Amino acid sequence: MDAKTYNAELAELRALRDGIRKTQATLEKLETDRARKITALAGYEKAKAERIAPAAGLSLADIVAIAPILAPDRLTTAAQPNPTPVPPAPEHATPPAEAVPAPEPAGDTAQPSSTEHPQPPSPAGTVAPVMTRPAPEPAAEPERPAAPSKPAPAAAAPLAPQEAQRTLPGIPEGPDGDRWFTHTTNLASTHPNFTQQARSTVFLDTHTGVLVHRDQTFRVGLPTASAAEILDTVFHVLPGGVERIYITAGAPWHRQADQHPFLKDTVAAWLNAPTPGWRTDTGRGKDKMAGHFVHPRNPVARYQREHGDQHVEIRSAGEWFDTDGTEPAVIRDAFVLLWKALRRHWPDAVLMGSPSQTGRDLWTRTIPTKGQYADGYPVLSEELRGLFHATAGQGRTELITPPHVPAQLPALVEYDRTFAYAKHTWKSGVGTPRRVTAATFASWSQKDQTKALFACGHWHVRVTVPDTWTHIGILPAPAPGDRAWHYPATPGTTFTTWAGGPEIHTALSNPHTPWKIEILDGILFDDGKPLDDWSKKLKEAWSSLSAQADLNGDPGQRTAAHLAARAVRALLLYGIGAFAQRPRTVTGTTPRTMERDVPPDAEIMGFDDQTITWQRPTGFTRDPNAHPEWAAHIWSSARAALLSQRHRDDNTYAGALHAPPGTIVAFRTDAVYLTQPQTWPHHGQPGDYLNKGHLPGPLTAPTTEDELLTLRDKGRTAHHAAPTPEGA
Repeated sequence: MDAKTYNAELAELRALRDGIRKTQATLEKLETDRARKITALAGYEKAKAERIAPAAGLSLADIVAIAPILAPDRLTTAAQPNPTPVPPAPEHATPPAEAVPAPEPAGDTAQPSSTEHPQPPSPAGTVAPVMTRPAPEPAAEPERPAAPSKPAPAAAAPLAPQEAQRTLPGIPEGPDGDRWFTHTTNLASTHPNFTQQARSTVFLDTHTGVLVHRDQTFRVGLPTASAAEILDTVFHVLPGGVERIYITAGAPWHRQADQHPFLKDTVAAWLNAPTPGWRTDTGRGKDKMAGHFVHPRNPVARYQREHGDQHVEIRSAGEWFDTDGTEPAVIRDAFVLLWKALRRHWPDAVLMGSPSQTGRDLWTRTIPTKGQYADGYPVLSEELRGLFHATAGQGRTELITPPHVPAQLPALVEYDRTFAYAKHTWKSGVGTPRRVTAATFASWSQKDQTKALFACGHWHVRVTVPDTWTHIGILPAPAPGDRAWHYPATPGTTFTTWAGGPEIHTALSNPHTPWKIEILDGILFDDGKPLDDWSKKLKEAWSSLSAQADLNGDPGQRTAAHLAARAVRALLLYGIGAFAQRPRTVTGTTPRTMERDVPPDAEIMGFDDQTITWQRPTGFTRDPNAHPEWAAHIWSSARAALLSQRHRDDNTYAGALHAPPGTIVAFRTDAVYLTQPQTWPHHGQPGDYLNKGHLPGPLTAPTTEDELLTLRDKGRTAHHAAPTPEGA
């Protein structure tokens, strides 16, 4: 590029900038006009929010926010995304935060903590005892890079203003709350008494037209790649029919992305386009799934012959692993290898449509048929499930920006925990949960308090960051937005959250300064191993496939084995996520001419000249395999291990809290990004930190997720291109 071209491109960029500003101004004017129109309509004595919402393309809650006079008496329950009756937390004076259970604790003694109390309006709590951990052998500290001109301050921003924080729910006082501590009647996870039926499956690249069925490969033409065209083409090539079509590349549901403002709108339009001869499936069999599933990346389309019993679903193979650049035949081989590896442990194993379905089905086949849990694992009350849903987040995602890290990073080093969740399935809560109030906790001895915090529990706590704290945050606090969290680290900050034992253990026994944790309320389970057998079998399958990927001499089979190993990871990862049982959301469409029929509690997702697309929450179903307490414990354990994890065989610790303050740049679920390399052990076992990327600096510190991912990709490329040191 020469100077002339460079200046011309800059001029075009300025024109785009100005165009965006004009478009934004136009959009703001339209939204203002819409709000005025809604306010005017609200003046009509018979005006109803249910009528105005679909006409405006907004939800009921949005309409009522603009015109409160339209609020019906039932709106407070009908328009909530989570209809579970969970009352607000008793504290209003300090902003609350989230909770999540934990990894293996690593301490044996306890010492009394400070008894200082924060704000008087807060409910009384009992200060948890400080915990200590075995000290590892002293190791040589890695050489630190040249320090920036100024020392980096604490690693996280202070809490946002109190009014911007989400309010987390709590347990009602007295008998009303005690009634939550039970199980749902006649609902338990039991060993299945049937065998899943395998589905005839094909693999299709809609970009190249390559179609693979068993050991046959076909070339087909898909000019539009609409659902109707895919169905007609596949059933023309294979008149005997198939039941599942995996799209390996081409993402046909994104082909008209330029015609819609959001990917979800594009996907919904593709799913709901006419399919002559077919209609939306209503479900069948033991794994009954009905209707389409709108997802921006991996949607599911389910169809049934209008005249006949033929059922077929179109899915993305990307649900299982990253398929980028892999031929359909190799992806098919990966599924075959996966099935064979699972069959060694489950003779009746069948690959279902998604890893979450398959993972949970395999788990049910490890439920004991004899002994204490021969009748199954009971499902918690709906109230407790709702509480876990609202207060137990998943992976930690955080970007730490200047001035909390240097503006110019000396390097960006990525460490990713190998098959991380498999490390934390050895213990889970079972039995009828017990409530532990602040008064009950205070009445226990220090030994019993420590034992309770090591057990499987979920605790409502008030947290105070030490006045001398200089490192990253440990416990999450609720940030503005649905299910968003941040990690306060500013000295002296006090907030309220729910947390599991491992994260509380980390806060009380971290290698720097113990945090102050006050117990306000808690849910305590007996320790059990409901996931241990399932996880061990998946880990063995993963190890076997990983070895094949390392040793196979055929490039295609190496790739297939690698993808199959990634699929085993997905079985465990999404299987655990399925235990969380989110409240269900139904997606539907209504003709524009019948917009009165849009459900009053639905959110409008998009519309065109003919159709309104909407979605509405339906709450919790009677799912016999709903165990959010297990998912919460594993997620909490994984987040805690990102901060501190003991390696007993190496007599050392790994994790972000064992790196110098000011060197942590970001967290992304199982990965941590630093400004310097660490000597953390890696033996190829689940939970070990693997060095996946190293990009030497100086580098401008990322301030957005896109910038971080760009540096991450460059770091991975540079790391893999670097020569291996002698003797490594």
